[in-house]
Amino acid sequence: MTKLIQITDPHLVAPGEILHGLDPHARLVACIDDILEHHRDAACCVITGDLAHRGEAAAYAALRGQLERLPFPWFALLGNHDLRAPFAAAFRDALDDGNGFVQGRFDLAESALLMLDTLDEGRNGGLYCAERQAWLASQVERLGDRPFCLFMHHPPFDIGIPCLDRIGVANPEPFVDLAARRRHQLRHLFFGHVHRPVCGSWRGVPFSTMRGLNHQVPFDLHTVAPVPKSHEPPAYAVVFLQADQITVHFHDYLDRSTLPSRAGGST
Repeated sequence: MTKLIQITDPHLVAPGEILHGLDPHARLVACIDDILEHHRDAACCVITGDLAHRGEAAAYAALRGQLERLPFPWFALLGNHDLRAPFAAAFRDALDDGNGFVQGRFDLAESALLMLDTLDEGRNGGLYCAERQAWLASQVERLGDRPFCLFMHHPPFDIGIPCLDRIGVANPEPFVDLAARRRHQLRHLFFGHVHRPVCGSWRGVPFSTMRGLNHQVPFDLHTVAPVPKSHEPPAYAVVFLQADQITVHFHDYLDRSTLPSRAGGST
């Protein structure tokens, strides 16, 4: 069994700056502290986009400073709030598919991880262009029959929340085709962007996402625009990969409401 960590949507600004009434940097520090205390045995960590809220150099520098505390490999992906140039300046060793996109592969014992770039810079919705599609197709071809998981920022389908469904991937067709052709290999789809704990299956492929590290999106089934915000607690995911099972835990790492244990108690 292999453990991996998913973090999403830190929305960092300069350290000490408040965003939507919260301190993104302090929440990131607390997240990394919690991972270091409980999950030093993880194989890797993937951060699924919206690393910085406005794409500022100071935010990326602060993010790198915290991620470098982790004792295992980590991979930062891009979301719609990110900007390529300042990200690349801070993360010169970031994933690179050879065409300037932040995409890559990392192999674990049970599955390969394919990490994708859905940023359409300047727009809230995502895009997966022909160059990026060609890279993904070549990676899947090289995998042969080996199982894999996908990590990306934008979901390639609607989740039933109107304000988020209007800013998903603009061209989901490549993912629809991939799910149809490689469903026997595609074990799980992990994404960010929606700032909510959501899981299910899409075209036979299990998926999951969770709340981000700063502000959240409330469970609002009516609002179309603008995207509402909430102060629901932040979370990160602890994922257990096995040959025949994937288990995803959402950990509200700032929650301190644990009750005293009682002998012989039950849930």
